[in-house]
Amino acid sequence: MLSLLLAADAVAKVGAAIGGGISVIGAGIGIGRIGGNAMDAMARQPEKIGDLRSSMIIAAALIEGAAFLSIIIALLSLFV
Repeated sequence: MLSLLLAADAVAKVGAAIGGGISVIGAGIGIGRIGGNAMDAMARQPEKIGDLRSSMIIAAALIEGAAFLSIIIALLSLFV
């Protein structure tokens, strides 16, 4: 019985590590796409740089917030 509990604890730790890693990878891909598309848009319409920059920062902040939330949830599942 004790071995089953230890195995479940190990599986939970692996799952938390994988979940945190996937969330960081997803956030990196999302912010990279935002930056790349914003640069394309700025190259096409240089007069809209200010509007694009503020929209890009807001979208990146939302992605970072979601990534931090998923990392916190993964860490909580790891230590609780």
